[in-house]
Amino acid sequence: MKLSEWFEGLRQIDINDLDTNNMGSWPPAIKVLASVLLMVLVLALGYSFLISDLQNHLELRREEESALREQFATKAHMAANLELYTQQMKEMENSFGVLLRQLPSDTEVPGLLEDITRTGLGSGLEFEEIKLLPEVTQQFYIELPIRITVTGAYHDLATFVSGVAGLPRIVTLHDFDLVPANPDGGPKLRMSILAKTYRYNDKGLQK
Repeated sequence: MKLSEWFEGLRQIDINDLDTNNMGSWPPAIKVLASVLLMVLVLALGYSFLISDLQNHLELRREEESALREQFATKAHMAANLELYTQQMKEMENSFGVLLRQLPSDTEVPGLLEDITRTGLGSGLEFEEIKLLPEVTQQFYIELPIRITVTGAYHDLATFVSGVAGLPRIVTLHDFDLVPANPDGGPKLRMSILAKTYRYNDKGLQK
């Protein structure tokens, strides 16, 4: 069929006369046109789905690229400063080790108790109790809790607390409890306090 004849055939066809339930009876020109339109529609839909899938895939790859760029920038910065970080870490470890070794050893604990007692008596206080409690082991150090109960005037108690905090050994004070020493009243107060000193745990450091 020549192209001119095909167009002439299309002009002579009344679309309203076409039977949609019997496409086989359509004129050849209409069949060709319908086939072309159907093929174009299929190709358009397939292309649309393909492009959409490719766009999603491309967007995912762009996000991955952005994340990888950030990781690369971070690791590049760390690599550029690795030597500095390593040096700082060694300095911190050395300083930490020096500080840990400055903590008192077992043999110095009796001397600490004497210092606390001397500080309290020098502040005008009376000791009701000074007692070592069970040790608490941490990774790099061991806590040595000491329960202290003293009585005296308010200002004398404040002087004692300040004196204990100022001892050469590391001592921290916790759990203050302050009540009147006599139920009937009076200037004296009873103070119960938990003092903690620390000793070096060489086994923890070796780990």
